[in-house]
Amino acid sequence: MSKTLTEIAQGLKNSDKKVQLIYAFNGTGKTRLSREFKELVAPKNDGNEEMDEAVQFELTRNKILYYNAFTEDLFYWDNDLELDAEPKLKIQPNSFTEWVLKDQGQDRNIITNFQRYANEKLTPRFNEEYKIKGKDDKEITVKAFSEVTFSLKRGDDDHSGNLKISKGEESNFIWSIFYTLLEQVIDILNVADPDDRETNDFDQLEYVFIDDPVSSLDENHLIELAVNLAQLIKSSESHVKFIITTHNPLFYNVLYNEFNSDDGIYKKKNFLKHRMTKLDDGTYQLMKQGNDSPFSYHLYLKSELEKAIENNQLSKYHFNFLRNILEKTSTFLGYKKWGDLLPKTDDGKPNPYEARIINISSHSKHAGEEVADLTEDDKRVLRYLVNEINSMYHFQKTES
Repeated sequence: MSKTLTEIAQGLKNSDKKVQLIYAFNGTGKTRLSREFKELVAPKNDGNEEMDEAVQFELTRNKILYYNAFTEDLFYWDNDLELDAEPKLKIQPNSFTEWVLKDQGQDRNIITNFQRYANEKLTPRFNEEYKIKGKDDKEITVKAFSEVTFSLKRGDDDHSGNLKISKGEESNFIWSIFYTLLEQVIDILNVADPDDRETNDFDQLEYVFIDDPVSSLDENHLIELAVNLAQLIKSSESHVKFIITTHNPLFYNVLYNEFNSDDGIYKKKNFLKHRMTKLDDGTYQLMKQGNDSPFSYHLYLKSELEKAIENNQLSKYHFNFLRNILEKTSTFLGYKKWGDLLPKTDDGKPNPYEARIINISSHSKHAGEEVADLTEDDKRVLRYLVNEINSMYHFQKTES
């Protein structure tokens, strides 16, 4: 049954499950779903969209804590660099960072979490309060913990000059701040009697919504993050509920296994998993994953690919699906290259044309999104390769 994002968000809100895990492809609407959910739980009442983004972590009055693509809007680089000033990441004023950094003194834990997932030699430093001269020589106070600089450790006491880190490292840093906050909040709310808690700022917190915190991690760090997050959530003894969305199959599978383990309290009673898809008419489906094994991403891609072949609706991005299937299958079977799985010519080698067309079609700038029509020859090659791979490696026929 198709629904709007608002209806899906309402269903998630009405659920009695402690944890809900949602898989969806990139571009399906996970981030928009997080915002729809936030509006249901804690609607803004001033109509000021810009202000809403700047204070989205205002927790003293809100009932939801959420992490999504807009979280990064709180952080921005100082690009107005004069006299070779070194780059710094600035933090927009908000009660979230002030609480976790200034009141809780969690800067050291944030650095530790960041280095765990990024690089142990890459060191963030939060600023202390200082004064600068502004326009007309007016003195301006720069508050403590409003800026971050990054340097690379070269020796025991030697660091590089300040660096502008990559977008992936920046995302990891922002996630590390959020994760450190989440650790503190769960610890505080695990104190049963509100009168005994060190702060009552989070007493009204009902939901934590986390959307894709894994955009730039390698597989080892991604698994570690998923395990740590699952263990942290399972340590929560309060009434707070958690919703996690992701496009990453490995992240999904690790979380699934952690929450579905026999020794966990979340199996069946407190844990629910879904897959969300977007339909051609702009509506959505949220389907429960009722199987007893983790969601197999490559098999789902194969199902979608076979469906497109059957309905003669092949597009260029379906080559991306095929490449993904080949990559995952080659890893499982122990082949060094996915091209080794392609049908062989008479000389025992893969057809170079077939490998090339997969490479070209799956590595275009927007391969995962574009809907460009394929030539009939391209469609023929794609149908042939899917049939041959099914036959050679004995994939079970996917039921529609």
